[in-house]
Amino acid sequence: MRKIRFLPIIMFLLCAQFIYAQTSATNAPVEMADGMRSNGKIYVVVGVVLIILFGLLTYLISIDRKIGRIEKEIKGQEKK
Repeated sequence: MRKIRFLPIIMFLLCAQFIYAQTSATNAPVEMADGMRSNGKIYVVVGVVLIILFGLLTYLISIDRKIGRIEKEIKGQEKK
């Protein structure tokens, strides 16, 4: 049981080392991002990503509400 408590800490430390290694290996600017930013297309990309995330969030909320209604119906039928 003690090993399970330390597992998330160890995983976090390992992930942090990999991320640091990737960012410090290259300090060159990303040409695609600079090009998209200069043309103003980066805002289109951000907008599309936000629309997709908002749609997914809305879909998940609607599914949660439907499941909640079904659970209430099932509990009501069991009491009868």
